[in-house]
Order: sequence, then C-alpha cells, then structure tokens
Amino acid sequence: MSKKKYFLALLSLFMMNNIRAGNEETWDLERCIQYALENNIQIQKSNVSEQQQDVSLKESQAALFPSLSFGMNQSLNYRPLQSNPNSIVANGMANTSSKKLTENGNYSLNASWTVWDGKSNTNTIKIQKLNKKMAELDTEISKNSITEQITQLYIQILYSTEAKKVNESILETAKKQVERGKEMMQNGLLSETELKQLEAQWSSAQYDVVNAQTQIDDYNLQLKQLLELDPGTDFQIANLEISDEQALQLVPSSNEVYSQALLLRPEIQSKQTAIEAAKLSVDVAKAGYQPSLSLNASISDSHYSTGAQVASQLKENLNGTIGLTLSVPIFDNRKNKSAVERAKLDQVTKSLELTEEQKNLYNTIESYNLQARNNQEKFKASITKTESMESSYRLLNEQFENGLKNVVELLTGKDDLLQAQQEKLQSKYTTLLNIQLLKFYQGNSITL
Repeated sequence: MSKKKYFLALLSLFMMNNIRAGNEETWDLERCIQYALENNIQIQKSNVSEQQQDVSLKESQAALFPSLSFGMNQSLNYRPLQSNPNSIVANGMANTSSKKLTENGNYSLNASWTVWDGKSNTNTIKIQKLNKKMAELDTEISKNSITEQITQLYIQILYSTEAKKVNESILETAKKQVERGKEMMQNGLLSETELKQLEAQWSSAQYDVVNAQTQIDDYNLQLKQLLELDPGTDFQIANLEISDEQALQLVPSSNEVYSQALLLRPEIQSKQTAIEAAKLSVDVAKAGYQPSLSLNASISDSHYSTGAQVASQLKENLNGTIGLTLSVPIFDNRKNKSAVERAKLDQVTKSLELTEEQKNLYNTIESYNLQARNNQEKFKASITKTESMESSYRLLNEQFENGLKNVVELLTGKDDLLQAQQEKLQSKYTTLLNIQLLKFYQGNSITL
C-alpha cells in the first residue's frame, strides 16, 4: 500500500470514529424519566387496567336502559307410524294434521327494564367511577415509583463515576510510587520487600478501578432495564458536574413535606377513594332489603305446517304482552344481612389501610429527611477532612521519595486519604438524592 493510500485510510477511519462519537447520545435525568414514563411495561399495564375499568363503567351505565332480545326456534317433527290425523295445539291455536313430517316455528321479541332496584344500579355506577379513578391513581403510583428508581440509579451512577476517578487518581500515584521505588531500591534506599508492598498497592488500585467500572456497568444495565431499552442499545448518561452547593442546600422539613404529600400523593388519594367506594358498597348491599320492580314486554308469533297457510297462521298467532314484575324479599336465609355486614367490615378495613398508608408515608419522608440531614453534616465535616488528608498525603509522598518515611507510613496515609475521599463522595451524593426525593414528595419535578 502506498503512503498516500495509507494516509487516506487512516484519515477515513479517524473521521468515521469522530462521526460515531458525535452521534452517540447522552441521556440526562429528565430524558430518562420521560422515556420510562412512556415505555415502561409496568406503566403500560396500569394504562390497560384503566381501560378495563372504563369498560366496566360503561357496562354499569348501560344497565340503566331497557334490554331487548330477539328469539327464534325452528323444529321438525317426524311421526313415521302415525295413521290417524293428529291434533296439534300451537300458540293457543288447535290444528289437525295427518302429515308424518311437520315443521314448527316460534318467534319472539322480548324487552325488560328495571324500574326500581333500591338505587343499586346508580350506586354501582358511582362505585365504578371510583374504581376508574383508583386505576388512574395506580398508574400515577407506578409512575412515581419508576421515577424514584431511575433517580436513585442515575445518582448512583454519578457517584460511582466520581469514585472511579478517585481510584484512577490513586492508581496513577501508585504507579509513580512503584517507579520511584525501583529507583530507590537501585540506590539502596528501599528494600525489595518494601518495593513488593508498593507493587501490591498498585495492583490493589488497579482492582479498585476495575471494580468501580463494573459497578457503573451494573447500574447502567439496571437503568436500561427500567427504560425498556434493547440490550444492544448504546446508552450513556450525561456527565453532570454536581457542585458542593447542591448538597449543601436547605433540607426541607419533614412536617412541611408530609403536609403537602398528604394532599398530592396518589397512594393517599387512592386509599381515600377506596373508602368512598366502600361506603357506596354498603348502600348497594342494603338495597337487597328493598322491593324491586321491573317492566316486561314481548311480541311473539308462530306457525305450524298444517293445512293452513303459514301467512295466515302468523297473522292469527301474533301475540303481544306487557306486564310488571314485583319482587319483595321476605326471608332470604340471611343473605342480605350478611352482605351488609361484609360491606361494613370492608369499609373499616379501607379506613385502616388509609391510616397505615399515612404512617408509611410519614416514615418514608422522615427517613429521607434524616438521611439528608445526617449525610449533609458528614459532607461538611468530610470537606475539611479530605483537604487535610490530601495535604498530609502529598507531604508523606515527598518525605517517602526523600527517604524520610517508610512504605508502611505511606500506605497508611494512602488508605486514610482514599477513605476520606470516598466518605466525602458518598455523603455528598446521598444528601443530593434524599433532598431531591423530599422535593419530589412535595410535588416538584426532579432536576439535577
């Protein structure tokens, strides 16, 4: 290959890599949340439940209207041993026939309308409307749960990425220390055992970097699964710079967040709606004690294959009826009373579930608040501690290179610095996460 062709091939490869890198999209937190709300399977299943409740509501509403049905029956009768004419009564009309094979047809149009049922139908419609509302609230609960999970994973990835950078910095320093240790051993300032300790530190730092990347990959995979992305989809979150001020912002108070959450959180609204539906279920059960009245009407006709013509029979046999049906419960083997008692007990259960949900909500908010405040204090303390450890480690490293400190002191200083840096990062991102969740429970959007 000529130099010119070789140069063009390298240039083409370089441009393709740049184009590919330019086409890679990064996902910020807002985009992740929005995409998940549109594509997550659990949310889609909740949407289907909403549609099912809507179908049930329409069915209950249709029960208020009359029902209409058409019926038809055609039959053939065969009497092979018949010798004398046979008298046939069809639809109130007497006929005689000597035919062995006869045909009979009956036709009817029936209508029924419930005039009064103790308001059972109307209350059932109200219950179905509440069930539909609860299905919509369940969808909101699923959306909130997905939003919280995505936020936790996203911030965990940001934390792990920063932790990896810290480990990479330690790795670079460890590598330089090994190189310096080899020079010192050649000059008789360091023993072979001490050099092995430095090399072991370098290997440990390499492991920490690989382990940090493994954690990042695992969190990325979990996030992709929540987003319902295909396994082969290129995915990378936006590399956000989280400032110290974001972790030092004011932590919302538990009582303030709780008072707003009681009004806004869908899980509380769902339990309150369930209590309303339980009250109406008691009324539906009590309707069983009341009389029911229905209006019925029908038109019927028939014909029989006798000597008379079918048209003449249909004319003579046309019959219409209309009537009222009254049903009065007298003794039902305690069915109605048991139904009312069960409905009342269910109402009590729904009230207890609301109280339990309110307690769970407060405990969750209090937990977020406690973690935010405690980790914020840890973060404040870790800022000074980390700066002190960094200065101390730099000094230790200089003294080690000049033969004033031994390997044990150097490695101890490195471990102290790494621990301080990790504590700072962990407290910083834990504070940020819990503050964001507290704001979310107040009804605010999560933004970084």
